[in-house]
Amino acid sequence: MRLNEVTFDDSRPVDGYGPGFFRIGGEIVSGAVIILPSGVFGWAGYEDAARLIAAGDQVDVLFIGTGAEIAPIPTALRRALEGAGIGVEIAASPAACRTYNVLLSEGRRVGLAVLPV
Repeated sequence: MRLNEVTFDDSRPVDGYGPGFFRIGGEIVSGAVIILPSGVFGWAGYEDAARLIAAGDQVDVLFIGTGAEIAPIPTALRRALEGAGIGVEIAASPAACRTYNVLLSEGRRVGLAVLPV
């Protein structure tokens, strides 16, 4: 069996997280965050949908981390994202980060919007 260290090329994986922060590509980011191929951005939460909807040309799937526990997102947000052609996957933030990293390492077109734990 051959084991390889995961490489992310120029992409920025989630290296870690804790109460109120995420470590993304080695940098600490406080609060909620959006990670897209175009960069890392602060996120004001579910009401801040414009940047997520605009990501439709960059990602096929957007993972939304709902904090420490999985919770539904507003129906209007889900409909807007799906209307923009973006697949939406909801998970608790730790699971969303892990899944995002796996698909990112495979070179997939993914994005992440996460609320802190």
